[in-house]
Amino acid sequence: MTAGETALPPGFADLPKAELHLHLEGSISPLTVVDLARRHGATLDIREAAARYQFADFAGFLEAFKWVTSLLRTPEDYALVTQRLVEDLRGQNVIYAEVTLSVGVMLRRRQNVEANFAAIREVAESARRNGLRLQWVFDAVRQFGPEKAMKVARLAAQMKRYGVVAFGMGGDELSLPASRFRHVYDYAAQEGLHRLIHAGEIGGPGNVREAIETLGAERIGHGIAVVRDPALMSELASRGTVLEVCPTSNLRTGALARQAGHARASMEHHPLPELFRRGLHIALSTDDPAMFQTNLLDEYAQATRTGLTEAELVRLAAISFEAAFLPEDEKALLRARFQAARARLNL
Repeated sequence: MTAGETALPPGFADLPKAELHLHLEGSISPLTVVDLARRHGATLDIREAAARYQFADFAGFLEAFKWVTSLLRTPEDYALVTQRLVEDLRGQNVIYAEVTLSVGVMLRRRQNVEANFAAIREVAESARRNGLRLQWVFDAVRQFGPEKAMKVARLAAQMKRYGVVAFGMGGDELSLPASRFRHVYDYAAQEGLHRLIHAGEIGGPGNVREAIETLGAERIGHGIAVVRDPALMSELASRGTVLEVCPTSNLRTGALARQAGHARASMEHHPLPELFRRGLHIALSTDDPAMFQTNLLDEYAQATRTGLTEAELVRLAAISFEAAFLPEDEKALLRARFQAARARLNL
């Protein structure tokens, strides 16, 4: 489904939006991949670049992500992809986003994280003057281990004054148990960072419980496996724990098929309506929009395909502002802007 084909309520595209689960590196389009390759002396056909984004499962996605990030080599590269992300977000009336940076990958490639982040911030500061505010999640890679994760957490703490609001961890959630990272998350909490983790994407509901109880995670990346555990769903609803749900990502990586136990799972099998109607807090997001050929408007349209009503769609859009890692007074300003637009658009 493309943005032009979305089944959205009239006026919904003009509603101010927030996005909370968005990887900068996963926003790199095939066209930008070609531009990055050219910068580094390689000739790459756009069809070849696009073909790299065709994968059948989560392992294939990780390989594609690894390939794309191999083309990010200089601060100027990071500035370019940030600028193009800004353009994409502004085109969808996104006014606030928390963008995940794969700092664990930067470190593995022996890059200068401070220089890369300075280039990213320069673009973000210009975007803020034009109505789009970006904040940052520094992300570790689970399979790289706790020592490497701690290095990411320390950098996140050092960069808090520049809008780093959280430490997160992605990668293969089946690779290492959460308990091995407890000291890293304890450190992040002590430093005043919010804590995120990918869990319950391809793993089971127990991974989500462990993320909350062992690591103190405040929001869960994906978390769709909790639909298999009614008691856990009720607990998450009571806690107000936010699930960052990315429907197209779940379909493309095979996570939805894995959780649904259905090899040919389609969007109609997605647990989003059940999770939402059980009272869980859902922040609808794109994850890696270019790699999954989606955007935030498309994700809202997909939400209608899963069975959500138009009224539920608007409530869903409001929750992302509520779930943002912002002081209450700043959050209130965004909420007021959203509600004013909602009234004007009669949504």
